[in-house]
Amino acid sequence: MGRPVVCPVGCPVVCPVAHVGCLVGHREQASHVRSLARPLNWGTVSSSAASGHHPIAEVAPLSLCAREPHVPADRLVAEMVPPPRFEAARFDTYIPDPNQPSQTEAVRVLSGFAAGLGGAHASGAGKRRWFQKKAAAPAGPRGIYLDGGYGVGKTHLLASLWHATPAAPEQKAFGTFVELTNLVGALGFQQTVRTLGGHRLLCIDEFELDDPGDTVLVSSLLSKLVGEGVALAATSNTLPGKLGEGRFAATDFMREIQGLSSHFKALRIDGEDYRHRGLPEAPAPYSEEQVTKAAYATDRASLDDFPHLLEHLSKVHPSRYGALTDDLGAVCLTDVTPVPDQSTALRLVVLADRLYDREVPVLASGVPFDRLFSEDMLNGGYRKKYFRAISRLTALARDAKGLVDA
Repeated sequence: MGRPVVCPVGCPVVCPVAHVGCLVGHREQASHVRSLARPLNWGTVSSSAASGHHPIAEVAPLSLCAREPHVPADRLVAEMVPPPRFEAARFDTYIPDPNQPSQTEAVRVLSGFAAGLGGAHASGAGKRRWFQKKAAAPAGPRGIYLDGGYGVGKTHLLASLWHATPAAPEQKAFGTFVELTNLVGALGFQQTVRTLGGHRLLCIDEFELDDPGDTVLVSSLLSKLVGEGVALAATSNTLPGKLGEGRFAATDFMREIQGLSSHFKALRIDGEDYRHRGLPEAPAPYSEEQVTKAAYATDRASLDDFPHLLEHLSKVHPSRYGALTDDLGAVCLTDVTPVPDQSTALRLVVLADRLYDREVPVLASGVPFDRLFSEDMLNGGYRKKYFRAISRLTALARDAKGLVDA
């Protein structure tokens, strides 16, 4: 049970449940809900559409812990497109750092790669009749691997490639490595090959190498898809400590995918994390009262106690975390503490990715996000994921700053 907190609308009830305040956890004890707008007189709040901040709502905030989404397999396929954050991503909206020529070179190479994907499907599958001999897949690289540090714009470039490829949306697929493995789990291996085999392009964001089983699974899938003539593009991160050593994750990638390596051309992209380039430091965590007030004042905000949210995530499959965050205007978390173990941490990473993809601001009380993961975690085999999560949650915390009155 969470630690008791005083109801934010001022009633004398002390609530021990997972959600902050009796309005969420014990509605039967909160007969004052109907007059919520009057007791919650915390001042005038801007109602600008940009911030999603509105005068005090007459209903309690949403709760992630109360959501148990069901995601059918066809939704998993339909959602294999660039996430909302990158809907407008194009090569001409990518702003290369003038001090990093590799970024300009990446745009040039990817633009040419996209142009080369025009015309008939590489295997000729779109025109073959069932009795005709299958055309051989073209020789040479059929894939691009983007390797670099955090926040150098790899996902922007990958989404730009998807948009620039001259094919109908249903002939292109875009998803994270985790989403791809979830798709295989939902459809089965052979059905996934059939579903994606007619595509012109498959883009895989954040290719993971830390789970041997998943790496072998996806490598086998990609081998089948390359044989069907599907072009591939993937991204991954190099740890900050490796940036000056001249050894990037591409070495690990090419080793792990073994026979597939000949199908990929690696592009190294240097640069600093754009999510924090020229920006002020992320705001320090707010007080529990500030977070709670903001949750009640923000349209479509959720309000949850962090330890109980982590517990809830253990009961929801990561493939459903996107649906878990559907239609949220903000995520408000109280009592943020360091995550207790690796499994919990990895689930939090997936949630952070889904929130970042959907541009959902995150307002929190407790410890700063750069203290979520222990030193052992940040030095262990999943450290890339944890650094990415810190970077993304920090960006979302900065986005949430406007939800709190000055």
